Amino acid sequence: MRTLILAGGLLSAFGAGLVGATAQQVASPDPASVRAGTYKVEPYHTQADFSVSHFGFTNFAGVFSGASGSLVLDPAKPSAARLEVAIPIQSVQTTSAQLDGMLKGDQWFDAAKFPTATFASTKVALLSKDSADISGNLTLHGVTKAITLKTHFIGAGVNPLDKSFTVGFEATGTIKRSEFGVSTYAPLIGDDVRLTIAGAFVLQP
Repeated sequence: MRTLILAGGLLSAFGAGLVGATAQQVASPDPASVRAGTYKVEPYHTQADFSVSHFGFTNFAGVFSGASGSLVLDPAKPSAARLEVAIPIQSVQTTSAQLDGMLKGDQWFDAAKFPTATFASTKVALLSKDSADISGNLTLHGVTKAITLKTHFIGAGVNPLDKSFTVGFEATGTIKRSEFGVSTYAPLIGDDVRLTIAGAFVLQP
């Protein structure tokens, strides 16, 4: 609910600035439109959604936000891309404030002891002009494991609000939370955690 309220406020505040932008395609879906350079995570439009089976009744979801990090990218050499991202565990949010507090506690993510989750890429394998498998090391709850994220290029272009050159991707993957020491109520509450990550990055001068 808080996320929806924030999104609504941002749309109202910036609506006037977007009027002109709606007449044209802001971002290009062509990977060739990407500019080479070093990018920083744009935290306001970067989020990591996760979902798990809740006793087999529903696939319950939550989200992490407030990411930071960098992306080195050259469209002429996509396999040489390097990605490093950090996400604060305290940012976890679901539809229940009580559950948010539980997830931050020591039976789950233990945010006080392990305040940050990180991902650092080790290999980028291009699958097509706009998709790749990004392999790397995920550190969560004090445990580091190799994972692979299936990544799809969304678009690149100049943000009409702040005039920054921005690129965006979506990545998906699945991890087993028990392998990271987060095993409370598993497998009644699913061990497999499905990740969907929206990543926005701003080119640095």
